[in-house]
Amino acid sequence: MPNKSKVHPAWIAAIVTFFTLVATAGFRSAPSVLIVPLEDAFGWNREQISLAISVNVLLFGLTAPFAAALMDRFTVRKVVMSALTTVSIGAFLTTQIHAPWQLVATWGVIVGIGTGSMALVFAATVANRWFVKRRGLVIGGLTAASATGQLIFLPGLTRLSELHGWKSIGLTIGAASLVMVPMIYLFLREKPADIGLLPYGAPDDWQPPVKSGMNAAKLALVTLKEASAHKDFWYLTGSFFVCGLSTSGLIGTHFIPAAHDHGMGQVVAASLLALVGVFDVIGTLFSGWLTDKYDPRKLLFFYYGLRGLSLFLLPSILFSTMHPSTLVFIIFYGLDWVATVPPTVLLCRTILGPDRGTVIYGWVFAAHQIGGSIAAFGAAVVRVKFGDYAAAFYISGALCLITSYFVLQIAKDKDVASLKL
Repeated sequence: MPNKSKVHPAWIAAIVTFFTLVATAGFRSAPSVLIVPLEDAFGWNREQISLAISVNVLLFGLTAPFAAALMDRFTVRKVVMSALTTVSIGAFLTTQIHAPWQLVATWGVIVGIGTGSMALVFAATVANRWFVKRRGLVIGGLTAASATGQLIFLPGLTRLSELHGWKSIGLTIGAASLVMVPMIYLFLREKPADIGLLPYGAPDDWQPPVKSGMNAAKLALVTLKEASAHKDFWYLTGSFFVCGLSTSGLIGTHFIPAAHDHGMGQVVAASLLALVGVFDVIGTLFSGWLTDKYDPRKLLFFYYGLRGLSLFLLPSILFSTMHPSTLVFIIFYGLDWVATVPPTVLLCRTILGPDRGTVIYGWVFAAHQIGGSIAAFGAAVVRVKFGDYAAAFYISGALCLITSYFVLQIAKDKDVASLKL
């Protein structure tokens, strides 16, 4: 029956998810803080350190479609609590490393799998289960949680590393992960039907999607096979590949060391990257609101086009001073950081229907992280070979501009209203 209370429990589920994703984003932001301290502590080169980050980003994405299927099969709470515990183990083990391969094993593999089992697939699952109306806005808000995590953690982690050494980052993240486990157990409900309610905004005759009887791995693989027959799936996959390459892989990983190369202090650079997070909260919430009202394809066209232009401007910005152009880039880029997520999640529902939308988004998100992984390592190679990151920024900007054309080709035979069903 419909809920008559003033606050629908869907909003409580969204709030719990938001804070979990804030913490996860803090865990994800740590590698960019670790690059310079690990160079100083062990004498490792930037390529060796970036390889671990690349593996982390890759597994963060490849885990996503299987995590989405596991959430359908074994409940969201069990998957998220297991993921948080995995992150904690990996973070604590990181404090004992003495060789680059150990960084790959702990931060790359263990933390990568743990964070990938939550992340944006968690957000999409909660939004799809609990909301019919305001779904785009909620996905925007939950996506913005990743930026809020950067805002809260990045400057603090950088300062913590300077005062107490790089190991303090692993200890802090390990402890924070464990603290989140009981919060999920106590406060996150699985789905509206468990408490006798309909999703927020659902009509009285609403019926939930039919749950698949396949096991989690088979569901993920079968969904990939079936979705692969649709060209729209490849448009979404390709666009999100470029999204990951141009955000978490490039700017998220290398902005701080790039600024450091130009003489800017790490805390100042981390604070600027956190400021990207401030404006991303605004941009992503606004994107969610726009997705509920306008054609998601046209939104993606503008997002990728504007991001490409901003990346072309970045190499001309002087990192060593707080030049006004630096703040212009931070604001401009921040508003567009993950604004692509709400319209992409909506379009994923059009490939095989709403019941497979989250699993398809898991595969599309995997492409996002493959792009991020390539940029995380590739940008380090570019920097070592040419002495700076300029070529990496130009290549990423060009790919964004190309992508802005291809997103207009998604679901060309469908009208806007049919995309929002």
